[in-house]
Amino acid sequence: MPSREDPSPAELPSADVHPYQALSPETVLEAMESLGIVTDARILALNSYENRVYQVGVEDGPPLIAKFYRPQRWTREQILEEHAFALELADLEIPVVPPMQLAGGQSLHEYQGFSFAVFERRAGRAPDLDNPDNLLVLGRFLGRVHAAGATRSFAHRPTLSVQRFAIESREFLLQQGFIPESLVRAYDTLSRDLIQRVEAVFARTRGVARLRIHGDCHPGNVLWREDAPHFVDFDDTMTGPAIQDLWMLMSGERDQRQGQLLEIVEGYNEFHDFDARELELIESLRTLRIMHYSAWLARRWEDPAFPRSFPWFNTERYWAEHILELREQMAALDEPPLQLF
Repeated sequence: MPSREDPSPAELPSADVHPYQALSPETVLEAMESLGIVTDARILALNSYENRVYQVGVEDGPPLIAKFYRPQRWTREQILEEHAFALELADLEIPVVPPMQLAGGQSLHEYQGFSFAVFERRAGRAPDLDNPDNLLVLGRFLGRVHAAGATRSFAHRPTLSVQRFAIESREFLLQQGFIPESLVRAYDTLSRDLIQRVEAVFARTRGVARLRIHGDCHPGNVLWREDAPHFVDFDDTMTGPAIQDLWMLMSGERDQRQGQLLEIVEGYNEFHDFDARELELIESLRTLRIMHYSAWLARRWEDPAFPRSFPWFNTERYWAEHILELREQMAALDEPPLQLF
């Protein structure tokens, strides 16, 4: 999930254009070759907005994936902590896709002002979340991820908080003038009331453990292959409650989500104890994600890729629908949480 972070010390390619406009195909190939990788000059841009990700052909070998981190988003220490967590999980034989350690065992590299990492290409399909057996397996592996995540703490990665995901998002949108004037008052009052409600839920669940988690464990970041999930893209790894990695795998009506939850938690509990108090956080976490997503689009609007890919954003219709979605979340916060029977 995208966020505001401390600036990177890396020097930007140019102050006159968006940094990624300097990331040409030639630059990508040169960056790979700077690590001693002999490419075949084939390059394919993959579907990624926050960072830039490419499949790069390699002579006498399978293609590799190169991920160029968005300048000024993460510090070097934060990226290295992301890498260390993924490598730790891989060492435990948990199916993740960690960065390759190249050039003297390093996982993070620099080229012309860009920080980048290289990954093996892994094929896979989206998980079938309508299959209860798949949910059970997903729960088992997430239990293993969290059992490892609970053994130590992050020193540099961010923490999931109302301040970071909701308050700062709200303030940015109101200050920068993205919301149409006719809808500002509705957004202002509704978002303020929602934040108060969410803060009350966070206060009631203050005793819930916070641990190292994936952070953005939606189905698009899970590749299903060889009857097991492979977790990819730890870009948003953070400190937070375990339920953050579970709730995005549940969808549909309440009875459907209730059944999905039971399957996931049954598998999860085989490796790590799930705290039922976390269930009260689900709709609050969904609210934070919705608010943060709109602010993420606004913060990235100067990136030429965003107006091309999200042409519906920043229209009066979008903001009217966004406010309606927030009203639905206010109602959802009044509903009783899902239960473990």
